[in-house]
Amino acid sequence: MRRAPLRPPPYAVDRETLEREVEVETFRASGPGGQHVNKTQSALRLVHPPSGVVVMSQDSPSQWRNRETAFERLAVQLRRLNHVPKKRVATKPTAASRKRRIEAKKLTGRRKRMRGRVSHDE
Repeated sequence: MRRAPLRPPPYAVDRETLEREVEVETFRASGPGGQHVNKTQSALRLVHPPSGVVVMSQDSPSQWRNRETAFERLAVQLRRLNHVPKKRVATKPTAASRKRRIEAKKLTGRRKRMRGRVSHDE
């Protein structure tokens, strides 16, 4: 889930900075777990306003474990947003590769010419 980002990447992914920037919301987890799940506020939602990324964790009955997994998930998302692909550099084909390409085209042309109708000269 994403909200509108406040600033463009790169984003810090170290734990200390994330803990300062993140808004932590706790809520009751849904799903199986019985009475204990219905009583405790063990699920977590982390909102990272600079990037707009929202991460939730309600895997464990422990709020501390959910906090750890939520911060790990947030760091993974931010690393993915920080990734900048390398700019592609256009290169010219070598003389040998041009020659191989021409030879392959000639071979294909010969093969296609051979597919023509067979004449019966009897």
